[in-house]
Amino acid sequence: MKTFFRLLSIVLLCLNTSAVMAQKSKVETASFKVYGNCGMCKTRIEAALDAKGIKSAEWNIQTKVLEVVYVPSKIIEIQIHELVASVGHDTEKKMAVDSVYKQLPDCCLFRENPNTHTD
Repeated sequence: MKTFFRLLSIVLLCLNTSAVMAQKSKVETASFKVYGNCGMCKTRIEAALDAKGIKSAEWNIQTKVLEVVYVPSKIIEIQIHELVASVGHDTEKKMAVDSVYKQLPDCCLFRENPNTHTD
Protein backbone atom coordinates (compact mmCIF):
# COMPACT_ATOMS: atom_id res chain seq x y z
CA MET A 1 0.00 0.00 0.00
CA LYS A 2 2.91 2.35 0.78
CA THR A 3 4.27 1.74 -2.69
CA PHE A 4 0.92 2.65 -4.22
CA PHE A 5 0.79 5.99 -2.36
CA ARG A 6 4.40 6.79 -3.27
CA LEU A 7 3.66 6.04 -6.90
CA LEU A 8 0.47 8.12 -6.76
CA SER A 9 2.39 11.02 -5.17
CA ILE A 10 5.01 10.89 -7.93
CA VAL A 11 2.36 10.85 -10.65
CA LEU A 12 0.52 13.79 -9.08
CA LEU A 13 3.78 15.72 -8.72
CA CYS A 14 4.60 15.13 -12.38
CA LEU A 15 1.14 16.26 -13.47
CA ASN A 16 1.38 19.38 -11.32
CA THR A 17 4.83 20.20 -12.73
CA SER A 18 3.54 19.78 -16.28
CA ALA A 19 0.62 22.12 -15.57
CA VAL A 20 2.94 24.77 -14.13
CA MET A 21 5.29 24.50 -17.11
CA ALA A 22 2.34 24.79 -19.52
CA GLN A 23 1.22 27.98 -17.79
CA LYS A 24 4.68 29.53 -18.05
CA SER A 25 4.83 28.99 -21.80
CA LYS A 26 1.36 30.46 -22.29
CA VAL A 27 1.19 33.39 -24.69
CA GLU A 28 -1.17 36.33 -24.65
CA THR A 29 -2.13 38.93 -27.21
CA ALA A 30 -2.40 42.64 -26.50
CA SER A 31 -3.82 45.22 -28.89
CA PHE A 32 -3.55 48.94 -28.29
CA LYS A 33 -3.12 52.30 -30.06
CA VAL A 34 0.38 53.47 -30.94
CA TYR A 35 0.74 56.84 -32.62
CA GLY A 36 2.79 57.25 -35.75
CA ASN A 37 2.37 58.12 -39.42
CA CYS A 38 4.27 56.00 -41.89
CA GLY A 39 6.29 52.99 -42.89
CA MET A 40 9.34 54.31 -41.06
CA CYS A 41 7.23 54.50 -37.90
CA LYS A 42 6.05 50.91 -38.48
CA THR A 43 9.62 49.68 -38.86
CA ARG A 44 10.77 51.57 -35.74
CA ILE A 45 7.85 50.42 -33.57
CA GLU A 46 8.12 46.77 -34.58
CA ALA A 47 11.92 46.76 -34.22
CA ALA A 48 11.61 48.14 -30.68
CA LEU A 49 9.65 45.02 -29.82
CA ASP A 50 12.35 42.59 -30.88
CA ALA A 51 12.76 41.68 -27.22
CA LYS A 52 12.77 38.67 -24.93
CA GLY A 53 9.27 37.40 -24.35
CA ILE A 54 7.74 38.96 -27.45
CA LYS A 55 6.73 36.44 -30.09
CA SER A 56 5.42 38.88 -32.71
CA ALA A 57 4.45 42.51 -33.15
CA GLU A 58 2.50 44.10 -35.99
CA TRP A 59 1.52 47.77 -36.19
CA ASN A 60 -1.20 48.82 -38.63
CA ILE A 61 -0.47 52.23 -40.19
CA GLN A 62 -4.12 53.01 -40.97
CA THR A 63 -5.73 51.98 -37.67
CA LYS A 64 -2.70 52.83 -35.47
CA VAL A 65 -3.31 49.55 -33.61
CA LEU A 66 -0.38 47.44 -32.48
CA GLU A 67 -0.97 43.74 -31.93
CA VAL A 68 1.64 41.99 -29.80
CA VAL A 69 1.86 38.29 -28.98
CA TYR A 70 3.96 37.83 -25.85
CA VAL A 71 4.82 35.52 -22.96
CA PRO A 72 3.58 37.20 -19.76
CA SER A 73 6.02 35.28 -17.58
CA LYS A 74 8.87 37.01 -19.45
CA ILE A 75 7.45 40.48 -20.15
CA ILE A 76 4.40 42.35 -18.92
CA GLU A 77 2.19 44.63 -20.97
CA ILE A 78 3.37 47.92 -19.44
CA GLN A 79 6.95 46.99 -20.43
CA ILE A 80 5.75 46.66 -24.02
CA HIS A 81 4.30 50.18 -23.83
CA GLU A 82 7.63 51.40 -22.39
CA LEU A 83 9.63 49.80 -25.22
CA VAL A 84 7.47 51.56 -27.81
CA ALA A 85 7.71 54.90 -25.99
CA SER A 86 11.49 54.52 -25.73
CA VAL A 87 11.77 54.92 -29.53
CA GLY A 88 9.57 58.03 -29.64
CA HIS A 89 6.02 56.75 -30.08
CA ASP A 90 3.13 57.40 -27.70
CA THR A 91 0.84 54.58 -26.62
CA GLU A 92 -2.41 54.54 -24.67
CA LYS A 93 -0.47 54.05 -21.43
CA LYS A 94 2.94 55.62 -21.99
CA MET A 95 3.99 58.87 -23.62
CA ALA A 96 7.38 59.16 -25.31
CA VAL A 97 9.89 61.55 -23.77
CA ASP A 98 9.90 64.82 -25.74
CA SER A 99 13.65 64.71 -26.41
CA VAL A 100 13.32 61.27 -28.05
CA TYR A 101 10.15 62.22 -29.94
CA LYS A 102 11.77 65.36 -31.41
CA GLN A 103 14.56 63.24 -32.91
CA LEU A 104 12.10 61.41 -35.16
CA PRO A 105 12.12 62.32 -38.87
CA ASP A 106 9.74 65.19 -39.70
CA CYS A 107 7.21 62.90 -41.39
CA CYS A 108 7.04 60.80 -38.21
CA LEU A 109 6.16 63.69 -35.90
CA PHE A 110 2.60 62.48 -35.30
CA ARG A 111 1.77 65.04 -32.61
CA GLU A 112 2.24 67.96 -35.03
CA ASN A 113 1.38 66.21 -38.30
CA PRO A 114 -0.99 63.30 -37.79
CA ASN A 115 -1.39 61.10 -40.87
CA THR A 116 1.27 62.88 -42.89
CA HIS A 117 1.28 59.94 -45.27
CA THR A 118 0.29 56.29 -45.27
CA ASP A 119 2.80 54.22 -47.18
